[in-house]
This record gives sequence, C-alpha cells and structure tokens, in this order.
Amino acid sequence: MKYCQGTQCHTYDTKDRKRGTKGNKVNQTRRRTSMYYLGGNACSMQCERDWFETYGERAVDYFGRITQPIVLTENNAWRKRYRWGYGDNEDRHIFYNMCSGEERPITEAQYNDNNYTLNT
Repeated sequence: MKYCQGTQCHTYDTKDRKRGTKGNKVNQTRRRTSMYYLGGNACSMQCERDWFETYGERAVDYFGRITQPIVLTENNAWRKRYRWGYGDNEDRHIFYNMCSGEERPITEAQYNDNNYTLNT
C-alpha cells in the first residue's frame, strides 16, 4: 500500500478519506495498492494536477527544459510497429519510417528487444 502524492489529497471530502472515531473524524491522504495517475503515484486526476501545479516547474528544470525545437527527420523517424490481422506469409514485425513511409521487416526477437535499433 502506498500513499497518494497529491499535495491536496487530504483536503478533498470523500468517504474513503475519513478516518477516526465518531465525533473525531479527520480527512487523510488516500492509501491504495494501485494508482493510475502520475505514473502510479496519484489517486485521481485532481491529485495529479495538484502535484504538477506544486512541483511541475521544478521537475522540468531538474530533468531538462527543452530550449530548442526537436525535429523529426528521416534519420530519427524509425519506429517499431506490429501489424495485426496479416497472413502467415507477411511480415508482422516491422520498422516503419514515419517521414518516408518506408518499411523494413524485423524478427520478433528484434521487435521485443528495447535496445535494438535499425542500422541505417
């Protein structure tokens, strides 16, 4: 179990945040086994937004602010793709160039290897 990282989670008045005995109830940060927001660290979209409003600027500065546009060229436009519903004789695993539309077949092992890159 882990706690929601939303900075204002404890301020939202819901039944699952209430803790304590009758007449002495307080709101607490949610505690769950699985969360689906903020990479598994926030219990709701509101808590995700609260976290980003508080820490987002610092996070972008720390991890690296983009100061130049990123350009997609034919050299860096290759992406792995899987074709669903194709026949047995056709290539299901391919490298696809998003700029030129070129396709190159690869093996299933190459497709599953996160470190494999196409030598162009």
